[in-house]
Amino acid sequence: MVSDADRARLDALEKRIETMKAADAPRVSHQKKDYSQANLAWRMVIELVAGLGIGFGIGYGLDILFGTLPVFLVLFIFAGLAAGVKTMMRSAKEVQDKMAAEAAKQGED
Repeated sequence: MVSDADRARLDALEKRIETMKAADAPRVSHQKKDYSQANLAWRMVIELVAGLGIGFGIGYGLDILFGTLPVFLVLFIFAGLAAGVKTMMRSAKEVQDKMAAEAAKQGED
């Protein structure tokens, strides 16, 4: 059987192991846990430029196909701009909702 002295030594050893594990545990920075502001800004810029680029490509392709003046190019650039802005706004709302949910969760604790 295990004596009380051995049990006390085992308990002390387990506590030391736990404190060492806690000290070696990786610290999660806010950048790994959430979007950093720079990542969010780049995401929005890329969404806007992608919308403009796709609109430019479609408009230019249609103008070449139909042999028209840059009518479709102008129309689709504006359509691409509108789509890019809409996507940016959706991303901003998604991030805002995520931050509000985290704030509410922290408020409950």
